[in-house]
Amino acid sequence: MNLPGIFFEIHSGLPREGPGDDRSTERAFRLVRRLPKKPEILDIGCGPGAQSLALARLSGGRVTAVDNHGSFLDDLRERASRAGLENRTSTVLASMSDLPFGDSSFDLVWSEGAIYIMGFENGLRSWRRLLKPGGWMAVSEVAWLKENPPEELLDFWQAGYPGIKTIEVDLAVIRDCGYDAHGHFVLPEDSWWESYYRPLEAKVSRLKDRYRGNAEALEQIEQETAEMDLFRKYSAFYGYVFFVMKKTG
Repeated sequence: MNLPGIFFEIHSGLPREGPGDDRSTERAFRLVRRLPKKPEILDIGCGPGAQSLALARLSGGRVTAVDNHGSFLDDLRERASRAGLENRTSTVLASMSDLPFGDSSFDLVWSEGAIYIMGFENGLRSWRRLLKPGGWMAVSEVAWLKENPPEELLDFWQAGYPGIKTIEVDLAVIRDCGYDAHGHFVLPEDSWWESYYRPLEAKVSRLKDRYRGNAEALEQIEQETAEMDLFRKYSAFYGYVFFVMKKTG
């Protein structure tokens, strides 16, 4: 995904590029069982890498963080250096649909808020080859939490991500793709606000003043605001769900 200039200006410098927090990362990691003492972990679509650093601290292993936008990786390397984790993390500039790693390279494949770019099923099938036999995968994916969402909300997701499904359907997809589901949970609403929406709100507020009179830029800024407003109104109907699974066969 090539980020347009204004979109990247909006999203650069944020703690995270989607809903999540260290507590949820740790909760998902604790659902993984019997990893090696120093596991090899791949973080796909890492963004600025908050979860990459959390995984390095939690696992005692090595995290390879992949994104196709170099500035995110620059941010991650700087953060890793400040945290003293530069020897436990590495970055790779690559597309998630064309990952430059051999089969059975990793004990754990991780992706927070990014698998939607490939589509949930496509990502699970494509990345499965990267796992060692009995390896683990943990991904967060947006899902419907209630039936019969309001038309305004349904229209938004049909336009932005028509692949959104219910948790039950996602669990069936996991099984069909060759995994055993070992646990899942819905991210709390604070995971949307603390490290993502509140910093994003502050950013778009500043940019509205900077781009006053620029209709194209203001349209993109308003789209970000509209997304946050929808979550305020309808968060009971949808959310991000962490799915933790183990490769079968």
